[in-house]
Amino acid sequence: MTMNGSKPVIHVAACALLDVDERILIARRPEGKSMAGLWEFPGGKIEAGETPEQTVVRELREELGVEPCERCLHPFAFVSHAYETFHIVMPLFLCRTWDGFPQPLEGQELAWVSKYKLKDYNMSAADRPLAAELRDRL
Repeated sequence: MTMNGSKPVIHVAACALLDVDERILIARRPEGKSMAGLWEFPGGKIEAGETPEQTVVRELREELGVEPCERCLHPFAFVSHAYETFHIVMPLFLCRTWDGFPQPLEGQELAWVSKYKLKDYNMSAADRPLAAELRDRL
């Protein structure tokens, strides 16, 4: 979707999985993908007919092999960020309940990080303000 011939707007949904120690799961984008090497919250593009919650459930299943409880996804924050060639709009959900143990099924590296340590990771530009919200509001 474009607006008045401007950059395409990409709608994605992401999730901050929180473990019992309040650590947050982040993933490092693998080589061969755009923004490779940067850290992000797991998630992906919202497909036609999908709600953001359905996107999160699908993406966490595909990327991490976990089954989040859709009704346990709590809207937390969102970001609207202009990259050079596209604009991203991304809600971030919190999730504390899921089945399975997160595994890197798409070649990504995973890290469980305290909210205070998120700033030590080279996160994508769209994820940085969300990390700050987690640090300030959790």
